Amino acid sequence: MSAVWKYFTVETPQSKTATCNVCKAVVPRGGTSVATFNTTNVIKHLKKHHSREHEDFLTRGEKEEKSRQESLLESFKKQIKLPADNVKAKGITEKLLNFIVLDDQPLSVVENEGFRSLIEHLQPRYSLPSRRYLSETALPELYNRVSTQLADKLKGVPALSFTTDIWTSDVCPMSLISLTVHRVDSDTHSLCSAVLQVKKYRGSHNRTTIAASITEMLNNWEIHLKKVHVILRDNASNMKAAMEDMAVPSLGCFAHTLQLVVHEGLMSQRSVSDSLANSRKIVAHFKHSQLAQSRLEDLQREMQGAGTTTTPARLVQDVQTRWNSSFYMIKSLLTEKRPLCAYAADHNLPATLSANEWGLLEKTVTVLEPFEELTRKISSATSTAADVIPAVTVLKRLLAEENSTDSGIKTMKSTLLQAVSRRFSSIESESLYAVATLLDARYKDRFFSGGETARRMAKDLLKQELDKMEQAQLKASAEGQGGTKEAEPAEKVVRMEAGSPPRTSKSSFSSLYNRILEEHDEPAQGTQAAVIQMQMYLKEPTMSEQDSPFQYWANNHARFPLLAAVAVKFLSAPSTSVESERLFSTASNIVDEKRNRLTAERAEMLIFLKKNLPMFK
Repeated sequence: MSAVWKYFTVETPQSKTATCNVCKAVVPRGGTSVATFNTTNVIKHLKKHHSREHEDFLTRGEKEEKSRQESLLESFKKQIKLPADNVKAKGITEKLLNFIVLDDQPLSVVENEGFRSLIEHLQPRYSLPSRRYLSETALPELYNRVSTQLADKLKGVPALSFTTDIWTSDVCPMSLISLTVHRVDSDTHSLCSAVLQVKKYRGSHNRTTIAASITEMLNNWEIHLKKVHVILRDNASNMKAAMEDMAVPSLGCFAHTLQLVVHEGLMSQRSVSDSLANSRKIVAHFKHSQLAQSRLEDLQREMQGAGTTTTPARLVQDVQTRWNSSFYMIKSLLTEKRPLCAYAADHNLPATLSANEWGLLEKTVTVLEPFEELTRKISSATSTAADVIPAVTVLKRLLAEENSTDSGIKTMKSTLLQAVSRRFSSIESESLYAVATLLDARYKDRFFSGGETARRMAKDLLKQELDKMEQAQLKASAEGQGGTKEAEPAEKVVRMEAGSPPRTSKSSFSSLYNRILEEHDEPAQGTQAAVIQMQMYLKEPTMSEQDSPFQYWANNHARFPLLAAVAVKFLSAPSTSVESERLFSTASNIVDEKRNRLTAERAEMLIFLKKNLPMFK
């Protein structure tokens, strides 16, 4: 019985009204018979006229609801576990597997007492699957499903770009070779990357074994070598030789070459290299001594001022194989210069920096800042091979400029310029770079430092690619597989007008882009369809540096069908093999001290799903 009847009286069960015990008002019970009587009217009466009694009624109702004894049937149902094929149970199992894959959790997490207790509390009727079921059944099923979806995505793509690298674990005798695939997505008009395969690598790292491993991975995915546009690799001779054996186009990683350039520049001037050596000793001192670190933090807080809650910044230790870590180390030292000098006045340090050395470090940071900005740019997910030639041209121009602040670092700056010129001497004649740069609407033919000769060579290379594409489309049309589409009227197509937003950038590296864009010549004349398209395209103004070249070709495909088809192919190539290196950062999180007995097959599935699952969720 409802708690509301404490406040009302009913003469007989058949009475159509109830009397309020507080104000004696007569309230209809609703309905016309005992079967249809309800408590709606009496509760409304309490709420409207007797608020205190209404609150008391609500409290009593909650208590009675909580104290109401479960029926035997309800209690029995709660004890029955959901069957494995139940829709809800299958959904929980899928989310559980996603949690393990995406958060780098061990498969044994289902055996942990705390995790089992959590699941029991959240859903008592759910039975946690065993570690063996997840490993041998659920994981392979998810892997096969995502593999099938990825294969469907790649089927209609005429040309694909790849990156590859080899990784060896520090915690177990396992080596893996990776192959990531890159393409321009026709739906999102952006560069998309996916892990194709991470395969166990056996044997020595020679050209024959590497070529055989990559060929096997491509065959597993039924990707013919003719569909391989380019493979990005590191600069090791064995990798280069393996690509030659496979007879596929390949490029060295731009970031790796840039690392060699900067390292050469830093080591060229004795005073700069000595300052860096002393900087490493200072940072290492605070990294290895908790007492020294505590004293430095006290000085940092003291100089920040009373009441400051900001956590004191820590010094950054550089890594020999990452030049930009040296850049960040120098910046961290310069930021904490005052606390460090105060510390050196009262305590011993393994090395100290003189006023001249502090000045050299400041100038070194200024010179290296464009390299750091460039490294971040080319390491982004949207960077393509088209970024290489413009970046090198800007670097050369920047390093060639003489400034009054160059005193003390002229040798380093000169060596950097020489290293850039030498190591990137052939990029403008490399068709993969040259054609990609021409087909990036942000650059076109404006950034070729080799003058008219280099621009003419690049256009000739582009013309060859356009001729190949035109022949392929005519052949496909003749075979009934669809040919070229007629161009729509120009007024119906979105294009970049002369009044494009101006390029704005605060950095010295990016500011030179605008100056170089103004220095270009007219493209060559021609009468063939391919040359006419190229001529019209190159005459138009370039886009802003922040705009997307992929979106440009999506908007202008109808105007320049041949150019657009070649652009999709060449702009699919990244400028670095960073994607493969990032992949092995994931691998080191999966194959760690707690999972050093994980098989290569299981590791491959986990890495593959970690990278690809978010695309198909």
